[in-house]
Amino acid sequence: MPRVTAEQLSRLAPLETLSPDRLNELAAVATLERAARGGDPLAAHRGGAHSVFLLQGEMLLVHAQGGTMVVVGGTQDARHALNRRDAPLARSKAITDVELLVVDSDMLDILATWDGVAAAAGASGGPDSASAIASAALRGGVFAQLPAAHIDELMNRFARVRVRRGDVVIREGDEGNSYFVVASGRFQVERMIGGVKVVLAELKPFDAFGEEALVSEAKRNATVVASSDAELLELGKVDFDQLLREPLLRRLRFDQARERVREGAVWLDVRYPSEYQYDKLPGAINVPLSEVRNMFALLDRSRDYIVYCQSGRRSAAAAFLFAQQGFKVWLLEGGLWGAEKRD
Repeated sequence: MPRVTAEQLSRLAPLETLSPDRLNELAAVATLERAARGGDPLAAHRGGAHSVFLLQGEMLLVHAQGGTMVVVGGTQDARHALNRRDAPLARSKAITDVELLVVDSDMLDILATWDGVAAAAGASGGPDSASAIASAALRGGVFAQLPAAHIDELMNRFARVRVRRGDVVIREGDEGNSYFVVASGRFQVERMIGGVKVVLAELKPFDAFGEEALVSEAKRNATVVASSDAELLELGKVDFDQLLREPLLRRLRFDQARERVREGAVWLDVRYPSEYQYDKLPGAINVPLSEVRNMFALLDRSRDYIVYCQSGRRSAAAAFLFAQQGFKVWLLEGGLWGAEKRD
């Protein structure tokens, strides 16, 4: 299957303003689509989630506010997205067979933001870390939620670490002192259960790990081993707390949380099922901390969630995990114990 190249992207507007590193990142995730003559190739892209460019062929564009336009691949008009938000379309028609280049619009905007932040800082960002961090932001959503100043600092404070296959990055039972983003390579997450080593997950580029021990101030609950030669981006605990943990952990007092639930938010109880059954809050869904990652694809992302546990420690870890994935989540400050003191 043909792949998009950075050279192709560099001929398009406003993509030509991106740095070579950003163009390579975008090329890795952009896609090519082909459509036959007579169809409406833009019908699937009406919502604006993607920017679509014409590489080859001829297209008729019918504007929603009246007027038509014929665009030919390779011309000046074809340098711009066919479905620009400032010129909404009623429909389109492929006059000939066409080839289209499709880019995620949010991804393009975030990459442009990263380049702008780096330019304002007068550098490409930290120890060659901006490229991997930007890509991680697009996949996981965590960095995209941060203020620009925090992104700038992250670019400077992440350290690049090379590891060999078989190296242990974090070990179950150790103190947590770093947060990691996989820049390249693969890793295996393992835990000892009943004296037997159990593989819990495989980590790939742009995945993050190490946050649970930092947020909950507990010991590492699993071992992470490099299953290939790899590179990591490492952020120390102090920087993690200042630039990631606090901005993403939005706290509510019990009275504020209860009011938000009355307005439609959902309680998420991240304790063990035995605790949940004993004193759960009305309408709460039980999502034990160990099962949080399994719920990313199941919970409704359009809803608001308020996470709680007994003390606030487990729920802080869960809230951070959900926030990394772009969920609208708040943390019940002090947990149920804190709520009891205020009642």
